[in-house]
Amino acid sequence: MDTDLLGAYGWRGGARPDEGRLGRIVRVDRGECDVVTDDGHLRVLSDSQRSQDLVAPATGDWVVVVDDAELGPLISRVLERTNTVSRRDPSEAVVEQVLVANVDLVLIVHGLDRPLPPGRLERFLVVGWDSGVEVVVVLTKADREPDAAVEVTATVRALAPDVNVLAVGMGQDQSGLGPVAALMAPGRTVVLLGESGAGKSTLVNSLVGDEVLTTGAVRLGDAKGRHTTVSRDLVLRPEGGLLVDTPGIRAVGIWDAEESLARVFGDLEERSADCRFADCVHDTEPDCAVRSEVEAGRVDHRRLDRYRSLRAELAEQREREVDRNRRSSRGRHR
Repeated sequence: MDTDLLGAYGWRGGARPDEGRLGRIVRVDRGECDVVTDDGHLRVLSDSQRSQDLVAPATGDWVVVVDDAELGPLISRVLERTNTVSRRDPSEAVVEQVLVANVDLVLIVHGLDRPLPPGRLERFLVVGWDSGVEVVVVLTKADREPDAAVEVTATVRALAPDVNVLAVGMGQDQSGLGPVAALMAPGRTVVLLGESGAGKSTLVNSLVGDEVLTTGAVRLGDAKGRHTTVSRDLVLRPEGGLLVDTPGIRAVGIWDAEESLARVFGDLEERSADCRFADCVHDTEPDCAVRSEVEAGRVDHRRLDRYRSLRAELAEQREREVDRNRRSSRGRHR
């Protein structure tokens, strides 16, 4: 029994569950999970109806594992999460998809062999900040695209002045890797978000010092990569700290992230206080202070369009959730 193993995987002490074995999920597959416990790694069953009620296990979750006489090791419950990195499930109408649970840092990874649309960065910032932890932007392939590194860094700082931006090389020249590695610490969980082909898996391999994750080639025509990462694996670094690579995200649907949205668009939120109407949506209302900033050339109209689109997305999300709860309530009372 390794009494320090769970500490290495982020357990910060406190009372352990009375029943079963404490463990942390390092990988989720359909119906099964890989869980690390004091006794090492286990392959356990994860049946949502028999074990965790309404909480589907996610990578990074702390769980209780019990031994079923017929089924073997089984997750009996998911412990309360400190936070989650979530998005709107692209395959569902209004459903939260938890990417990773219990994280300490979010790295937004962008490959400099492609442009960085401001709207995509804003959406990633909303997802990252909604977890409640620090967000850092990491620009990969800086050894091949030094001019792009300067340009994209300026874009990030214009949209999010307080966000730390780090540029790293990904070939033989791994310059800049040190400051990223310095963000790691024993027991600290770091999740990487970004598009396919952005260099997330390569960055994980570089930080771990081994080829622990599969990497794929990027198409020359559009710099798009294949989904070489299809699951979310919690990887332990030999020097301490944990990394979670996530499958490339094309659709960055935000989930219940009002406060984070306000943070990303803080300048527009602050200016909206001077609008004539408290519920102004900055479209055709008279005396709109936000639209006046656009007309004066102080705010890019495309930024306002993105802000309005994201606010509308959240409003639609709330309306559908209310409607779904209403239908569910009617069904229970029949």
